[in-house]
Amino acid sequence: MQGFINLNKPLDWTSHDCVARVRRLLHTSRVGHGGTLDPAASGVLPIAIGKATRLLQFLPQDKAYRATIQLGITTTTDDLEGEILTSQPATDLSLEQIVPKLKQFQGKIVQIPPKYSAIQVGGKRLYDLARAGEEVDVPERTVEVYKIEILNWQAGDFPKLEVAIACGAGTYIRAIARDLGAALGTGGTLAALTRTRSSGFEIAASLSFDELATQLERGTFEPIPPAKALQHLPSVNLSEPVARKWCLGQKIPYPEVPVTMTNDTCLRVENEGDRFLGIGRLVQTDDVCLLAPQIVFVPS
Repeated sequence: MQGFINLNKPLDWTSHDCVARVRRLLHTSRVGHGGTLDPAASGVLPIAIGKATRLLQFLPQDKAYRATIQLGITTTTDDLEGEILTSQPATDLSLEQIVPKLKQFQGKIVQIPPKYSAIQVGGKRLYDLARAGEEVDVPERTVEVYKIEILNWQAGDFPKLEVAIACGAGTYIRAIARDLGAALGTGGTLAALTRTRSSGFEIAASLSFDELATQLERGTFEPIPPAKALQHLPSVNLSEPVARKWCLGQKIPYPEVPVTMTNDTCLRVENEGDRFLGIGRLVQTDDVCLLAPQIVFVPS
């Protein structure tokens, strides 16, 4: 069994827990996930099965979330799972005050990730260092937020703002919640988070563990084919003789490269029957362009 599962991760499960459960359900050890999702968050967690684990790196990187930000509170973890650091009612805060502040969190922005995160500093995870009480300088990172849309506003002593966020890889929604609260002067933390899109998979088409187990029991489960998951990549179809050479590890001549492609562009490689063969990489020199095997998924 090879391919992907669009899994709807439940609350209070780690990404590793999900991988372990899929291994048991499918009776296979070769399972991986595409993009860690915190236990306090639910939603889309791409799962790869079999040789498809080698293809996780080629999936689209954009993500989308539905987040609830609670204002007036700060915590150690930048979400409600952590210890409360400050608590100050923000009764007078209005939505009109928030809208202009949200603009500074769109586009390419610089973030300081939460101290409780999986980023490594000096070979150690930040959350391990934080739990050990060690103070470290968390490195900044540049991320991109494509869009923030306000979904709901709930006024009160500790107001709640629900937003939809579309962003690039590496964006911490907890950091946006924390930094929005700082910009408003009230403090803020993440109260709830659902990932609605990841690696090209949408939550509307995701499977819960119960649904996955039912499909397996009925014999109706089919993983998402690699060719479908990698549709965002440009493709090339090879004739059978050329496909055999490519699958044996040989670089083959490639026609004139379109302006949208450059050296090191990755392509979805298929044969004349549209069978997915793997991932190729363009290698361009002064006088020739070659298609080199990056990952050979199946023999031609």
